[in-house]
Amino acid sequence: MQHQRRFARVKPSGLVSRQAKIITDPKAPVINCTLIDYSPGGACVDLGGQVKIPDRFELLHVNTRKRCRVAWRRGTKVGVVF
Repeated sequence: MQHQRRFARVKPSGLVSRQAKIITDPKAPVINCTLIDYSPGGACVDLGGQVKIPDRFELLHVNTRKRCRVAWRRGTKVGVVF
């Protein structure tokens, strides 16, 4: 059973960077990730490895910093809501 998304997701294209950073704690090192798609209400990121991240963190993409909550996890991909 699939649920309708509240916002349509779009893939970064053109000159928009796909690279993002996850900030778990101001004193901890940032975690590099790849932005798969995004919408005004959330995003999908690929961690690229078996990195453990907490359920709440900040996502830094280009010049935007958003507080996130993990909605789902599948392998190295994580869905977050803003």
